[in-house]
Amino acid sequence: MANMPPRELIRNIGISAHIDSGKTTLTERILYYTGKIHAIHEVKGKDGVGATMDSMDLEREKGITIQSAATYCTWGENNINIIDTPGHVDFTIEVERSLRVLDGAILVLCGVAGVQSQSITVDRQMRRYHVPRLAFVNKCDRAGADPLRVCKALREILHHNAVMIQHPIGLEANHKGLVDLITREAYYFDGDNGEKIRKEACPADLKDEVEAQRQKLLEALADLDDEIAAKFLEGEELTPAEIYPALRKATIERKITPVCLGSAYKNKGVQPLLDNVVRYLPSPVDMKDYEALDQEKGEEKVRLSPAPNEKLVMLAFKLQDGQYGQLTYCRIYQGTLKKGEFIQNSANRKRVKVPRVVQLHADQMHDIDEAYAGDIVALFGVECSSGDTFTDGSVVYTMTSMYVPDAVVTLAVEPAKKEGANNFSKALNRFSKEDPTFRVSRDEESGQTIVGGMGELHLDVYIERIRREYKVDVIVGQPQVAYRETLTQKVEFEYVHKKQTGGSGQYAKIGGFMEPAEEIEGEPTKDYEFLDETVGGVIPKEFMKAVDKGFTEAVTKGTLIGFPVVKFKVVINDGNTHPVDSKDIAFQTAAKFAFREFYPKGKPVILEPIMKVEVEGPEEFQGTILGGLNRRRGMVLNSGTAYGQVRITAHVPLKEMFGYSNDLRSATQGKAEFSMEFSKYATVPRQIQDELIKAAEAKKKVLVAK
Repeated sequence: MANMPPRELIRNIGISAHIDSGKTTLTERILYYTGKIHAIHEVKGKDGVGATMDSMDLEREKGITIQSAATYCTWGENNINIIDTPGHVDFTIEVERSLRVLDGAILVLCGVAGVQSQSITVDRQMRRYHVPRLAFVNKCDRAGADPLRVCKALREILHHNAVMIQHPIGLEANHKGLVDLITREAYYFDGDNGEKIRKEACPADLKDEVEAQRQKLLEALADLDDEIAAKFLEGEELTPAEIYPALRKATIERKITPVCLGSAYKNKGVQPLLDNVVRYLPSPVDMKDYEALDQEKGEEKVRLSPAPNEKLVMLAFKLQDGQYGQLTYCRIYQGTLKKGEFIQNSANRKRVKVPRVVQLHADQMHDIDEAYAGDIVALFGVECSSGDTFTDGSVVYTMTSMYVPDAVVTLAVEPAKKEGANNFSKALNRFSKEDPTFRVSRDEESGQTIVGGMGELHLDVYIERIRREYKVDVIVGQPQVAYRETLTQKVEFEYVHKKQTGGSGQYAKIGGFMEPAEEIEGEPTKDYEFLDETVGGVIPKEFMKAVDKGFTEAVTKGTLIGFPVVKFKVVINDGNTHPVDSKDIAFQTAAKFAFREFYPKGKPVILEPIMKVEVEGPEEFQGTILGGLNRRRGMVLNSGTAYGQVRITAHVPLKEMFGYSNDLRSATQGKAEFSMEFSKYATVPRQIQDELIKAAEAKKKVLVAK
């Protein structure tokens, strides 16, 4: 292990933000300044090359990031593994799986727009995986930029203990550089690409502002560190050597968020940001709360050590089909991985040989012989699913997987020609394996193939990829909303299932009640809950499993329009058995028929997905935008104007959002844009419920006629 870099010198970071905040541009600058690339290309560059990390043709055409891309670079003595993630909420799984395996993150914010809807989403994802972060206020060269206002929004909207650690030297067109609040040094970025850093004393006209901001930083630190507090209260001068470790500790413990600033596009502020990544974000050694579950000890929690001489534990967090077969992205949490050795998949206990280990730089690969705890690498020729845990075989550990949201939009798809069916099937299998939010199912009634995803753009991208990568022309139906059903009141039931004709008999009796599941504030409501409250063994435990299975199957199709039933609780408190005729199938059947007979008596309603929509555009179009949202059954949550731009946030049913993109463009001369993400399910109005039930009945009649 002579070649192993010290684990303290590794940083695994993600770059996350609202769409169009400049994540990919920032990553491009980081790669340039660390010597990883020798020329800068823009996301929508005129050279036609596109940003290094946007290696897919579709990404370069649309000017957005679709897949998270991994790369690595060095800054000083430190090795930095970077994952550039998409900002568009339709590709949220890419952010989820990246944050699941990262030790730290850079939250990029637009200096003008500040905290936007998807800034809130990625911040929530970072909290879910306990990821420490720095904030980088980008685009300080743009009209209306104000990093101090953005820092305030971080505190007020995202509830971060955010503190500026830099102060701008000029803003908008006069943005020249920044002052480090800890050292009081001014940084200027000279040369064609800002590669020459010039350090000078703080400009005289900024000294008062810099001291005021420095005091705020020290006050925040004094609240968290006793030694800093003692000196601060005595009025003693604090040196950088005293401030750095205290700020690092507070950042890693997620008690403070240091805020940096600059303009990635104008090549300002990126090198000091890298210094701060190394200085404040954790190495794998600093992360003390990584755990696995020991499957041989009843899922007992095991603390993982980043030491290379421990037993290997590694998580496969992303799959990608490449020209050489399946590429499996892995994060090593413990131990050492060597090319040619055997590893074991904890999911199926299969042992596989590791034929090839590579480090990734966007779509380029660099072969390595071994990798250690803390490294992010990719393997070739290792079949597995996203979220599988690998070990050296001496232990059976599994790591908790990432959160996977449900699909909200579905489409019926089929190949235009029969000869394309084979490739069409291959494409769907590959994409559903790579992306857990891309769902493929078959509608048993119509025989159609149904694909589900996080939004129209999500599904459009996959359909376009089937056409390009598999050369299959695809016929696409109208987008369908993923409705749900639920009960609105408690209903008691008793059901007896008897079958005496032909062969062995069947007998099962069950009684109890169905009701809406309880909603506990701050916790997600369970979609399905089953409780056994029988006494005296009236239904033996083995049959109770069959009752549970019967209800589990039944709730996949509600009786109103055939969509899954959610927030559904069933309690069994009575029943009976027959010494000969009672069996699993009888109790399963009893549960299914009890559901069908009594569910309609619980006054069921249809639920529809409600999207949180954020629209930004020129102030002159405020009335037009509000009118458009109102026509779509939108409920405006808030609206505000700044620097001639209006930002409106509303809750709008997903059904009403189809085609909104074109309508918004034409109504605002192409000057407004919007983003949306799933917010919640809500009851549809009675009139729309009646229309949906009529449409479902008409569809049934058509299928029966066929």
